[in-house]
Amino acid sequence: MKIDLKGINIGEKYFPFIIAEMSGNHNHSIERAVSIVDAVADAGAHAIKLQTYTADTLTIQGAYTITDKKSLWYGKELYDLYKEAYTPWEWHEKLFARAKEKGIICFSTPFDETSVDFLEKLGNPIYKIASFENNYHHLLQKVAQTGKPVIMSTGISTREELTESVDVLRRNGCTELTLLKCTSSYPASPESSNINTIPDLQKTFNCQVGLSDHTLGIGVAVASIALGAVVIEKHFTLDRSEGGVDSAFSLEPHELKLLVDETKRAWLSLGKISYDITQEEEGSRAFKRSIYASANIKKGEELGRDNIRIIRPGFGLAPKFYDQVVGKKAKTDIKTGTPLTRDLIE
Repeated sequence: MKIDLKGINIGEKYFPFIIAEMSGNHNHSIERAVSIVDAVADAGAHAIKLQTYTADTLTIQGAYTITDKKSLWYGKELYDLYKEAYTPWEWHEKLFARAKEKGIICFSTPFDETSVDFLEKLGNPIYKIASFENNYHHLLQKVAQTGKPVIMSTGISTREELTESVDVLRRNGCTELTLLKCTSSYPASPESSNINTIPDLQKTFNCQVGLSDHTLGIGVAVASIALGAVVIEKHFTLDRSEGGVDSAFSLEPHELKLLVDETKRAWLSLGKISYDITQEEEGSRAFKRSIYASANIKKGEELGRDNIRIIRPGFGLAPKFYDQVVGKKAKTDIKTGTPLTRDLIE
């Protein structure tokens, strides 16, 4: 996947693509939202992601109140939660422009067809489908028909449901698809992340795969790189102590920078299948063991355990020749500390 901004690419040949999710952590302050964009750019992430909806495009008042006592949003009515969390549509243009100034990508998750129309007018470069919307086939059709790259989360979905969703996207023109392994609990536990699914997703759906991560910290995200994740999405806030609907499981600026740095290191470490000695290791070969004279040895004296040893460094005969050398005679005088070589043995 190639994004039209400074040649940024997404794929196994490139550094992991890091997305910071603003969600509702702007706390209804446009100044804070702009500061979040700036902090994401400063941390070295590639993209800031918005969510484009209103409470009325998601639900209706009185439809449901969250009853799960373990939920961060226990007791809230859905309509009120979404009203608190939404990003005003009139902010989008300013946030897109600010991201462009900062050299990062701004894109969004639409939650209905009207939000796709709105985002198309802004030149939205990528569409993200949220886990809770990946069964909304009318939305998938609309998004796919834009011809833009699509990133879709897989949370709360069976393999069969994902197959249906991917089919809808591809039948409607989506040619650049990335699926994000996702556990839709907030926060998610590492134990429920099951990131070993990543290679299977890649194989099953023949597409790029990444991780939408709701765990605390960056450990799960970094580990996913070793399994083939090419995209990492994490929620982001300026300061968890200042609150926000998603702040409890969001990264702060120093953590986002650490995520960027450590996923790069993880990606660089993958390399290739190799049993060769690397160029960096060449100098270290000298510190392997070899056979040395451990005492002064006279010409004609027999070599044995009292005058030769297997020690570091590695300038003498390899340790595997030790038993062959024992009992042989010195061809010349050998001083203590001399690496034993074949020309010194009769």
